[in-house]
Order: sequence, then structure tokens, then C-alpha cells
Amino acid sequence: MPSSTLQHQLHRCSINTATLGHRLPFEQTLELIAHAGFGHIAPWRRDLQGRDLKQTRRQLRDSGLQVNAYCRSSYLTASSREGFAAALADNRKAIEEAAELQAECFVMVVGGLAEGSRDLAAARGQVSDGIGLLLEHARQHAVPLALEPLHPMYAADRSCLSSLEQALDLCEALEPQGFHNLGVAIDAYHCWWDPKLAEQIARAGSQRRILGLHLSDWLVPTCDLLLDRGMMGDGVIDLRGLRHSVEAAGYRGAIEVEIFSRDNWWQREPGEVLKTCAQRLQQHC
Repeated sequence: MPSSTLQHQLHRCSINTATLGHRLPFEQTLELIAHAGFGHIAPWRRDLQGRDLKQTRRQLRDSGLQVNAYCRSSYLTASSREGFAAALADNRKAIEEAAELQAECFVMVVGGLAEGSRDLAAARGQVSDGIGLLLEHARQHAVPLALEPLHPMYAADRSCLSSLEQALDLCEALEPQGFHNLGVAIDAYHCWWDPKLAEQIARAGSQRRILGLHLSDWLVPTCDLLLDRGMMGDGVIDLRGLRHSVEAAGYRGAIEVEIFSRDNWWQREPGEVLKTCAQRLQQHC
């Protein structure tokens, strides 16, 4: 059964490194997150560019932090065969990086319309083809792929998967015998509006496909649709209710904070951001 609150459960919680605005060296980010009492971290590839991943894995082990997710894929949609092949190659490399870091999953943000295209159905077909081609590589490296549907406002440029239902339909089409290496990441910011959300969370749980839960809040008004996510408790999402639904569906993984906030939280001291995350998770989630 899901716990009623997250009081004294920060060891179950994760900080996505985007929440700190990618401002600090990775070693310092690790130290701050671990010192704040969190048990998990979800790094972005940009934070690890040029680094020795074996050394990074040792640093993670020494910090006591587990990598619940590795963010994120290159977009799969492309206007040429060469572009599609390059996207596949980059994503295979990222899967190998996720395996080196012993990440529990690799988050897939699949891309929107290819450049110059108005054909959304073709974009979705290309995504299906691409995920299908990546699945064997994911299996070989024991890294599950977590499809993250994004809010429909991003259908043109970031993700033509706009709902949990769409993502699960794709999972079932590519893994018809049940979960092996393909699941979903449920992001509150992207999914809270969906009238089918409760039904689809239950469906995902019945298939054991829930690989992540991302929390932030939807501000009213929202000043920037990409870079003005709210701290938990500052907006209108029933975050505790969402967590309860996901955990009632069987999810026992990390509760991840992922906040893009260019004009607010990215302007504050990282220690203040982490302290506030810890407080709000326990108060509102």
C-alpha cells in the first residue's frame, strides 16, 4: 500500500539534475544531493559529457546515490535516412552510458515532427520503428527504455507521444508478450490534465511497465511552457493523489523531482533548492 506521506522517506526520492539548472560540476551536484538526504539521482547526459564514466560510477557509489534514470534520448524523428540513422547511433551510445552508470532506466523523449514536415502520423511511425530497432540493444545492456509522453503542446517539436495511453499502446505493439525492456515514465507536469490518467496508470501497473514518476507543479499562470515548472505545492496538481495512484498500481521506484525553472529556481542557491524540494516532497507529495 502507498504511504500517506513522504515524511522521513527522502531515501526513496530522487533529484533530476535539471532541477539545479546544470550549473555545477557533477561532483558538487552529487555531494549536495547526497548531503540533503536524497537516495537517488537522475543525471542528464549533458552533465557527463567528456567524463570517465567508470570514475563517475565510483563517485556515485561513494556518494551512496543510485541512478534511477538517465536522461534523455536524442529525438528519433528525422527528415532523412541519414538523420534517422544518426539518431539511432546516438541513442545506442546513450544506452551504453546508462548501463555503465547502472541506471535503472533510460528515458526516451522521442521527438515531434521532422523538420519541414506536417505529417504527424509519419512521425509516430518513425518513432515506433526507432524504438523497435533500439530494443535489442537495450536488452543486451539490461537497460529498460522508459517512454515519457509529453504534454500535447510539445507534439510539434519534442514528442509526438502526447498521452500515457499512446505510450502504452506503443509498448504493447512492440512487446506484445508483456514487459521485458519497454515501459513508461509518468511525469506529473505532462500528464496531470489527462481525463484517462487514472485508467491508464492502472493499465501500466497491471503490465508492470511503470519505470519512473516525475514530480513538479503546474503554475497558474505559467509564463513559459518549457521553463516555468512549479515547485511542488505552488501549483494546481494533486501530486499526492497522483503518487498514491502510481504506487497503488505497483510502482515502488524512486520519486523524482524534475523542475525546469529558468527565472525562479535556477536563479537560487542549489542548497536552497534542495532544501525546498525535501520540504515540499514531504508536505505535498
